[in-house]
Amino acid sequence: MSEKKMSRRRFLQNAALIGGAAMVPSLVMGGNSVNGKKRKSPSPKVIGANEKVDLALIGIGNRGAEVAKEFHKTGLCNVVALCDVDMGAKQTREIEAMFPGVPRYQDFRKLFDEMADRIDAVVVATPDHSHFPICMAAMREGIHVYVEKPLARTFRECELLMEAEKRYGVVTQMGNQGHSEANYFQFKAWKEAGIIRDVTAVTAHMNNPRRWHGWDPAMDRWPAAEPVPETLDWQTWLCAAQEHAYNHDFHNGQWRCWYDFGMGVLGDWGAHILDTVHEFLDLGLPTEVEPLYLKGHNRFFYPMSSTLRFHFPERSGMPAVDITWYDGLDNIPPVPDGYGVSELDPNIPSVAGGKIQPAKLNPGKEIYSRELTFKGGSHGSTLSIIPEERAREMAGRLPEVPKSPSNHYANFLLSVMGREKPRSPFSVSGPLSQVFCLGVISQWTGEKICFDRTTRQIVNNPLANQLLWGIIPRDGWEEFYRL
Repeated sequence: MSEKKMSRRRFLQNAALIGGAAMVPSLVMGGNSVNGKKRKSPSPKVIGANEKVDLALIGIGNRGAEVAKEFHKTGLCNVVALCDVDMGAKQTREIEAMFPGVPRYQDFRKLFDEMADRIDAVVVATPDHSHFPICMAAMREGIHVYVEKPLARTFRECELLMEAEKRYGVVTQMGNQGHSEANYFQFKAWKEAGIIRDVTAVTAHMNNPRRWHGWDPAMDRWPAAEPVPETLDWQTWLCAAQEHAYNHDFHNGQWRCWYDFGMGVLGDWGAHILDTVHEFLDLGLPTEVEPLYLKGHNRFFYPMSSTLRFHFPERSGMPAVDITWYDGLDNIPPVPDGYGVSELDPNIPSVAGGKIQPAKLNPGKEIYSRELTFKGGSHGSTLSIIPEERAREMAGRLPEVPKSPSNHYANFLLSVMGREKPRSPFSVSGPLSQVFCLGVISQWTGEKICFDRTTRQIVNNPLANQLLWGIIPRDGWEEFYRL
């Protein structure tokens, strides 16, 4: 198999092995009913300005534990329920101990059946593939939703979540925390002041080690079945995904490695690096995504290294933009003159007079406009103008940047109370997540995809177009794909 490209015939064969038939669009276009009965649409939960938000936590191990602590620290919520498919396992015990006596569940469906009327909002910190059904179930009950990034695993799931946000009128927030930190307010102020304008190219990079680095890309079958831990409800963990036998390399963060369950490094870090670029440059969806380099390309888990080029057309007087994404330990992007130092000893001599490329770059981005070049990091890291001489020239023209009135967790809770507006609602974070879904399709197929922004279809590859929808959900999970 070529590291850069997989033939369409080969892909079709592999798709059948990966997880079943492609989803038929009509399946997810059904009406507002379950089992033929009309579903009521409850009004969104209303909380008084001086009351606390009654919060349910779904996913309380690992990253979920970190998120739970952050919400608790705001002092704006009461945790009224805990839910985790591996309740009682080592990774969930800390949060269980923090909230003694709080009802505990392993299945989010049972949680909503029994407690929907006592929950104002829910925090979803579960594997990528399970974000969608949990969020849909909550919104149908009029429950406000905070979900970790990426929003969902497929393009169509993101689309449905945005439609549900409008229909049910709930407050939503995706957990790209930088949207409530310094970079968000700086980028907004610099864009409005005309400092950031006429951007034509962006380089984004995340070159740290990933969980699958070191795995064999020649893998030709799924990992062998192992006994399911006594604490784990494996069938609920799978949610709508096709049947897989349990293996430890699917659980506790390992799910991010696999196309069937996670979004790889692009879905993991893309929102932290490119969120402000996407929102304030009004990028929307790309017309092309091309894999320029794929090392260790295979049909099961993500490449060892990837270079993807996203092309965004002209928009409202702004020029077209190419975003080039780099990941992988051996796939460090070039940096512009005057970049400065990033984990590189400046005393290392040059080789034959040539520039020394840093052995490692911090996760971040370089933004190229017609007049200025900007250097930035990830999450809330602020931008700087490079080189330093140009930054000094611009210093007197830079606008004052307001401070954030609340962090991302408090912003969500205050929005539920009606005191603020969410900064990363599904209407904003959905299209951003869809960009990454298109990138993953290009990684998986190994081919360039051409996307029609009007019809919202991939027009050059029918097989890739089916991946916008994903696979047919397992029996009993179809109802989540209907509004």
